[in-house]
Amino acid sequence: MPTSEANFDGLVGPTHNYAGLSYGNVASTGNAGAVASPRRAARQGLDKMRALAGLGLVQGVLPPQERPDVRFLRRIGFGGTDAQVIERAAKADPTLLAVACSASAMWTANAATVAPSADTADGRVHFVPANLIDKAHRAIEPAQTRRALEAVFRDRARFAVHAPLPASVPFGDEGAANHTRLAPEVGAPGVHLFVHGRRGLAPGPRPERFPARQTLEASEAVARLCGLPAARCVHAQQDPAVIDAGVFHNDVISVGHERWLLHHERAFLDTESVLGALSSAVDGLIALEVPDAAVSVDDAVRSYLFNSQLVRPPGDAAPTLIAPLECEQIEPVRSWIEAHVGDGAPLAAVRYFDLRESMQNGGGPACLRLRVVLSDADRAAVNDRCLIDDATATALEAWVDAHYRDELAPADLADPQLLDESRVALDALTQRLDLGSIYPFQRTP
Repeated sequence: MPTSEANFDGLVGPTHNYAGLSYGNVASTGNAGAVASPRRAARQGLDKMRALAGLGLVQGVLPPQERPDVRFLRRIGFGGTDAQVIERAAKADPTLLAVACSASAMWTANAATVAPSADTADGRVHFVPANLIDKAHRAIEPAQTRRALEAVFRDRARFAVHAPLPASVPFGDEGAANHTRLAPEVGAPGVHLFVHGRRGLAPGPRPERFPARQTLEASEAVARLCGLPAARCVHAQQDPAVIDAGVFHNDVISVGHERWLLHHERAFLDTESVLGALSSAVDGLIALEVPDAAVSVDDAVRSYLFNSQLVRPPGDAAPTLIAPLECEQIEPVRSWIEAHVGDGAPLAAVRYFDLRESMQNGGGPACLRLRVVLSDADRAAVNDRCLIDDATATALEAWVDAHYRDELAPADLADPQLLDESRVALDALTQRLDLGSIYPFQRTP
């Protein structure tokens, strides 16, 4: 059955800001306090979505979450009207208000792990929303993520959307940012590479400076929930030293698509055994290893080379690299790309995108998307209002222009009007995308 790999990008939310909440993500903490542009951030993301759809790829969109999350603030003791809750949180602890206002759900690589129908025991596409327990501003996302996924992938005969893993430290799960599916071609049965930073229930190597967010136990549990055969799963540990260098997820140091795996020399703790296992399982595996001598880990983190997307437009024999503009601006990275792109090279082309609003918060092209492999029958069952074409992209651009602020500073998070603006915007969006009443404010009298 014909199959394609869809990319579902997160639509940047109206409260996109630079609060520096993500310890271990050097771009996030390094830009704390800067003035953000929610409108420009959302427009930059939509530009990428439109371009990928224009290449003939299946491109979808997932909605933002409601922010500020007043229900979260109420759960931790702030009372009164919604405006009073925001005001009291701002006075008591601005960091807690920033947690409630984070637009980090835009990075849908962390939304869930996905296993396609060709690989699962029951022949359905499985989604396991990530629990994201390592960061407070992300741990408030999973329930809404599940509602959004259920609204886009509604057909229970074709899609299974699970509950997140238990919210406990041994089962820290960061979603598809630590998962890559590889296959000889997109419709063939795949091999699932799960990358963890540490063991959750047993001693073992772990970083010393920054937290390792993904545990082996979480990856194994996700594979079981998705009904993936053990023989089709490869579990690898990330090098703790690169986590301490700012590589907080595997998708900051490697990326894959079909039979291509682009990875840094220092991506894994035992690279030789990982590549050996993948080579045995994936016919024709093409592993593009970037030597540390060519691109240092620091340059990889600054450029987000490995947070690029690999996509293969219809008719192309090799993939195109969808890279952030920073890859073109950092000389060692640009040189490596230029040497590996073109006729006879492993990569057919490179396209650079200005995603600076996202990049300054620590997320590149691959952070913004969730890979969902769909057979034609699966695709026909998707909520098609959430698939991007020129008309939908134009409508979403107009929606952003109508509802988003051009600038948002950390102090602006205390403005109660921001909540009203966000709710009006999200209410209009759910109608345009036919999502139903997925937000708590839409279901509360």
